[in-house]
Amino acid sequence: MTVGLLGGGVIGGGWAARFVLNGIDIRLYDPDPDAPRKVDLMLENARHALGRLTYAPLPAPGGVTFVASPEEAAEGASFIQENAPERIDLKRELLAAASRVAPSEVVIASSTSGLLPSLLQEGMEHPERLTVGHPFNPVYLLPLVEVCAGAATAPEAIERAAELYRSVGMHPLVVRREVDGFIADRLLEAIWREALWLVHDEVATVEEIDDAIRYGPGLRWSSMGTFLLYRIAGGEAGMRHFMAQFGPALQWPWSKLTDVPELTEELLERLEQQSDAQAAGRSVGELERLRDDCLVAVLQALRANGVGAGQTLADHERRLLERAVVR
Repeated sequence: MTVGLLGGGVIGGGWAARFVLNGIDIRLYDPDPDAPRKVDLMLENARHALGRLTYAPLPAPGGVTFVASPEEAAEGASFIQENAPERIDLKRELLAAASRVAPSEVVIASSTSGLLPSLLQEGMEHPERLTVGHPFNPVYLLPLVEVCAGAATAPEAIERAAELYRSVGMHPLVVRREVDGFIADRLLEAIWREALWLVHDEVATVEEIDDAIRYGPGLRWSSMGTFLLYRIAGGEAGMRHFMAQFGPALQWPWSKLTDVPELTEELLERLEQQSDAQAAGRSVGELERLRDDCLVAVLQALRANGVGAGQTLADHERRLLERAVVR
């Protein structure tokens, strides 16, 4: 199988690693002359992480071919994943170019983090095969991929995209209705806005805000999310009791909701200085390795309990072992 990739940045490189290390060939278009080096680094990080994540034998890696145009990336591909920056004009141009080459049955997915697929379908040949396939960084480790149809999308395109994503160890979450930002980013945006206000109002530093997540709710979220945790917080009486007890607090002015602080030079300077202090001299590469090592440990712990992303990992390991036995 060959997947055509349009864009090889942080997300595109992550997709490259996810596909290649699951035995799938890729044809990658990116006009950045430094793209091959960046993708090689991503593959190196992914090999390091996946080598520690699972004892199941990975298939022989797929091949990587860099091409000079989106049309060449689409040529001969049985699936196409677009990963360009969040510019609707650029994405439309790439998707339209690929759609003119790829046969009508080839599904084309966009990694957009919030643009509506109905808007991206404009100008495409056979727009019914376009779906959103929105992953999360690092793509080679985090299993979530939000799948969202546009107005013209055929149900078969959603099903085939989800099937492919599952085959490489991901958890496709089909978004029921087309909405800006889909599901996860809408939740993350709310936290991000409030975090910026806390720094703006000098209530907390960036490190203190991160500590508030990683020492508390972040640990719980990895296994149970939000609603199941609140059900537990309601005791034996469940969600109804929790809402009766804590629901009135929703009327209190605890958060800024959709109000956003102005990104003044003063606020940007404060964010930059605090972020540099938090990094403590560690390079981006060092922080990426630390992130991946921690994610591997969390995923393995969740796998041992058959929960959330750990169950997705266990299911993928079972498929890998079955494929190894067949060979």
